[in-house]
Amino acid sequence: MITLATVETEFGPIHVFRKRSTGAISYEQDGCCQSEADSRGVSLAAYIHAIYGLIQQAAGRKILLIGCGGGTLATLLIHGGYQVTVIDINPASFSIARQYFALPEQVRCEVADGKAFLRENIGIYDAIVIDAYQGARIPAHLQSLAFYSLVRDRLSLSGAIFVNVHLAHAFDRQVDKIAECMSTIFANVRLLDSTQLLDRNAIVMGGHVARTECPRMLVPPQVQQEAIAAELAALKFRSWR
Repeated sequence: MITLATVETEFGPIHVFRKRSTGAISYEQDGCCQSEADSRGVSLAAYIHAIYGLIQQAAGRKILLIGCGGGTLATLLIHGGYQVTVIDINPASFSIARQYFALPEQVRCEVADGKAFLRENIGIYDAIVIDAYQGARIPAHLQSLAFYSLVRDRLSLSGAIFVNVHLAHAFDRQVDKIAECMSTIFANVRLLDSTQLLDRNAIVMGGHVARTECPRMLVPPQVQQEAIAAELAALKFRSWR
């Protein structure tokens, strides 16, 4: 592993690494890998490809992302013809994403808390993606009834919310709790998960998602294609417990 950069920020240091074997670039903070991509900025995380595939099935082109990291989902979306705004409380994430992860200049970047941004801005979006973390957990105020109510008010009639949830072990019920909470606000809520993996990412979605199908890889990266395809194939819709 080669260290490309260590950036000190008020939210803690961000480390950027490159793997010698594959050339993959990773963005790490609080001991967690928040983004990994090939040299073109194409994500090596299956859940990023999953969310991209889910958004591709929906109508509309205006997307809001809460949480930047390396900006790999924004990069996929821009190259797919979408209009993208990314929100993050840490301005350093934007400069790192542009310098090391090929985040396109067309991506609009706003330094703000996700909930505050939705409260203060009245723009309408076709999809809102939540991929914001403090360490290994989503901040509490970004998984509350009040927050999901704000999201609903900022979505178009055919819009949807997608939440990336990291699960650390087989008994981690965080994703189920989020789905249950979200169902109080949205009539249609679905949970995409792979019970084959213990340490994994699941996706909760709400809004215009009743006919959404399991996603597949649409933009193959330069490396790890088979592993990502296998993870995507393992994702299935399930009820929450």
